[in-house]
Amino acid sequence: QEGVQDGHPVLNVQLRYVGEGQPMITGLQRISKPGRRVYVGSKDITKVRNGIGLSILSTSKGIMTDQESRRNKLGGEVLCAVW
Repeated sequence: QEGVQDGHPVLNVQLRYVGEGQPMITGLQRISKPGRRVYVGSKDITKVRNGIGLSILSTSKGIMTDQESRRNKLGGEVLCAVW
């Protein structure tokens, strides 16, 4: 769900839970940072936690998951990893 607050774009994220208050997302790691950008080719995209997690990449065709990026044979900047 997207919106605008005080003239700035805002992205609202709602988390899902499994069981009794157990969050589906247990970890998040920022990969690229302003001082150190990390770029990969489509063949160099690594799996997060042996495929349990996913990477989010910024490609020339937009923001994609690691699976979408591999399928479209696109590399780009690795933004973060989620598991």
